[in-house]
This record gives sequence, C-alpha cells and structure tokens, in this order.
Amino acid sequence: MVGENLTKVRERIQKAALRVGRDPHSVKLVAVTKKAEIDEVRGAIEAGVTDIGENRVKDALLKRELLDSHILNWHMIGHLQSKKAKDAVRIFSVIHSVDTIKLARAIDKAAGSSGKVQDIFIEVNVSGEKSKFGIAPGALEGFLKEAGRLKNINIPGVMTMAPFADDAEKARPYFRELKKLADAHNLKEVSMGMTQDFEVAVEEGATMVRIGSAIFRGEL
Repeated sequence: MVGENLTKVRERIQKAALRVGRDPHSVKLVAVTKKAEIDEVRGAIEAGVTDIGENRVKDALLKRELLDSHILNWHMIGHLQSKKAKDAVRIFSVIHSVDTIKLARAIDKAAGSSGKVQDIFIEVNVSGEKSKFGIAPGALEGFLKEAGRLKNINIPGVMTMAPFADDAEKARPYFRELKKLADAHNLKEVSMGMTQDFEVAVEEGATMVRIGSAIFRGEL
C-alpha cells in the first residue's frame, strides 16, 4: 500500500513539474512520518524514500533507534523550542522551522559544540495567520543579516505552510510569495506544499514538499 501510494505521489510531482517546465528531479520528497507506524516507515524506505520529516524531536529519536541500519536524511519540520536545539542538531540534517534569532543562536551553539554546520530554513508566515509560526515576510532581510553572523549554521532556504483549504488553488498566492522572497535573497531551497496542495507548490517553485497522509494513509 505505501509503495503504491508513493508511486502515485511521485507521478503527481513529476506531472506538476513538467507542466511548468521544471525538472522533476529538482523536487525532493520528504516523507512525513508523524502518524505512521514504524513498519509503514520501513515500507516507505524500501520503496526508495531517503528523506524523513518529523514534527517532534522525541519521535525522531525513537524512530532513528528503530531504523538505525538505514542511511536517511532527517528533517525537523515542526516547531522547535530552543531547549531542544542540542538534540535537534544531533538528529536532523535540516531544520525547516527556525523562526526566532534566539532559536538560531541556540542551534549555532549546539552545532559548534558538535563540530557541525547545521542547515536551517527560515520559517516565513506568508499568510499572516496568527495560529501559525514564522516570521513576517518583511522581517526576512533583517533575520538573514543577523543570522548570517552565526558561524555554525547554513541557511539555504525558507519554509512556509499555506492556510488549509479544500481548494489547493487558494494556496497558490502564498507559495508564489515565498518563492519570490527566496529568489530576492538568493536562497535556493523552498520548502512548501503538503498532501492537500503539493502539486500547486511544485508549480510555484517548491524544491521540497512535505507529504505524509498521501503516502501513509492514501489520502490522494
């Protein structure tokens, strides 16, 4: 089941990319395992998944222990508290959800202690919804300038979550705005798009899509 779902998701990513003249290989699929059983995650790995997204540090720690024979890239996609920065740096290849300088500094400190340069994305709240984390679009320039002084982090991109809607087209202006911000600041990675709207995100320039339900629950 998971393998079949993955095939369908990959086909949809490919078609969305080709519709706008993009190379489908320029879009990385991050399989979000928040609600998946460990056997389902193993099934996804057997079907070729190499990038795993988790919302919580403790869940990633547990799954890493159970999947330690696999070489995987782990992505922190949920809100991260500064006090969890040390564990996050130890686990994750990329932290998608950095939204305060305090958190960036905590990650920088932890990465320095580990002899690592940590990739992070800046979470931008392009919709302005109060229920969402992320900096305001207008704050990105200042954030990048201040975070750029930190020696143990690397900022290749930005991330956002569009407002949930039954019609994926409603997410398009938010994805378009994030891509414009990324381009304006020479950021190559754009993490946006989930099960309900990933095709629109690909059409608007996503380089990473974060998909869980379509893979593990067949909610296509």
